[in-house]
Amino acid sequence: MLLRINILSLVICFASGVAFGQQDKLLTHFMYDRMSINPGETGLDDGICATSIYRNQWDKVNGAPNSAVLNVAANMNRFFPGGLGLSFYHDAIGFSRQNNLLLNYSYPINLGNVGVLGAGIGVGMMSYSMNPSWIPPQTLNDPSLPGNDFSAISLDLNFGLYLKGRNYYAGLSSTHLSESEMLGSATGIGVAGYSTARHYYLMGGYKLPNIASGALDFNLMMRTDLVKYSVDINSRYFFKKDSKEFGYVGLTYRTSDAIGIMLGYNAFKNFTCGYSYDITVNKLSSISRGSHEFFVRYCFYLKNPPKTYSTHPRWLGN
Repeated sequence: MLLRINILSLVICFASGVAFGQQDKLLTHFMYDRMSINPGETGLDDGICATSIYRNQWDKVNGAPNSAVLNVAANMNRFFPGGLGLSFYHDAIGFSRQNNLLLNYSYPINLGNVGVLGAGIGVGMMSYSMNPSWIPPQTLNDPSLPGNDFSAISLDLNFGLYLKGRNYYAGLSSTHLSESEMLGSATGIGVAGYSTARHYYLMGGYKLPNIASGALDFNLMMRTDLVKYSVDINSRYFFKKDSKEFGYVGLTYRTSDAIGIMLGYNAFKNFTCGYSYDITVNKLSSISRGSHEFFVRYCFYLKNPPKTYSTHPRWLGN
């Protein structure tokens, strides 16, 4: 009951006035969700890739966050320089619902032996809504509680730089550049509203391709809204058969939040699925049953167009 009160109190802070706070998702499989927070990564990989991630945070806790992500990206270099991608994110916390839809574009800059630098921008919209249903401790209505439904839509902008090397990557980006303000109807203590807060990200990773008959990688994600910050660090070991990776196991640590166990499997060619279980290590550990996360990813690679040759008519007979 105490946890439910705390979660609803957080929602009240967002709805009872124009509120700011960390609003972006926290994912253990962040290495499969780079585009939604850094559009510079869009389409730098060959082919067309689709990724879906679902996260159930603090299992069995009423009103706890539930998040879903869908990313689709394609390398468009055969048509024009760059990559295109579409990113959708849904989040439900307590009475509130948030949806983000972004169209991403990245322009690649070849840096030779260093790698490829992608400069990207994401343009789209963000919607936020609330449908409160209170059970007051007394018959009189509390004027500090928002009693009306609230919904609004605003512009959303992201920008990022992403460097992809042979066995490493690094990225710097910012989301919600517009810091849009969404206002609703007046409540007993003012106007209900929600304002997006600008977030900043630093990410990086490195992979050792030949370690003990397998491969080993390390990934880092740092995020902040200049009020709070969070850091994820993880490592995975990839199993190989006939020089091809077919699965992995890993561990991740998120500062002041959780320790996660990661499992992944390549079910068939170009298809990967994974699961993680986060063990809560903060003050919610006594009531939280941990967090579950699932993801699937599939890539389709187009064949290179055949090379064509032309011959001058004077030489056809030779």
